[in-house]
Amino acid sequence: MSKLLMPKATAVWLIENTTLTFRQIGEFTDIHELEIQAIADSEAQGMVGVDPTTHDQLSWEEVERCQKDPQAKINISDNQYESLIKRKKVTRYQPIAKRNDKPNGIAWILKHEPLFKDSEICRLIGTTKSTIEAIRSRKHWNSQNIEAKNPLELGLCSRRDFEKIIEKVKKRNEKASQQSDSK
Repeated sequence: MSKLLMPKATAVWLIENTTLTFRQIGEFTDIHELEIQAIADSEAQGMVGVDPTTHDQLSWEEVERCQKDPQAKINISDNQYESLIKRKKVTRYQPIAKRNDKPNGIAWILKHEPLFKDSEICRLIGTTKSTIEAIRSRKHWNSQNIEAKNPLELGLCSRRDFEKIIEKVKKRNEKASQQSDSK
C-alpha cells in the first residue's frame, strides 16, 4: 500500500470534513484509532488539514462509499505520485560564485544572440527581465565591470538548453520570414 505524504494533516482534514469513523481514518492514515480520537478532541489544535482529494490521494467517490458503510476500508488512489511528479517544478541551484557571473552571461547573449526574447534569457540563465533590461540599457549597478562571457563556459546553462532555444529562435524567424514573403 502507498503511504500518505502528510498523514496527521490528512487525518485532521478528514475529521473536519467527512463523517468517516475513527477506525476508517486510522486505517487510511496509518495512525492508531485512539490517536485519531485525540486529534478529534482538539489535540491537533491549530494544525491545518490537508485535503487528500486535491492531491489525488483519495477520490470523493471513495469517501462517499466509505461514509455509507462504516465497515468499509478506504483505498488510497494509485495515481497520487503521478500527479505530484507532473506538478513538480525543477529548480536548479546556482552557487553563489556563479551568481556574480550572470550579468556577464546575459551581456554575451544580448551581444551575440540578439533575437533571444527576454523570457527565453530568463529561463536559460535564471534571472529577471528587469536585470536583463538594466544590462541592456547599461543601468545595472555593476555595469562598468560587466564583460560579455559565454554562459556555457561560465556554467550558467547547459548546451542542450541553449541549443533548444536557438532552434526555437530559428523556427520563429523562418515562420516570420514566410509570413512576410506571403504578404
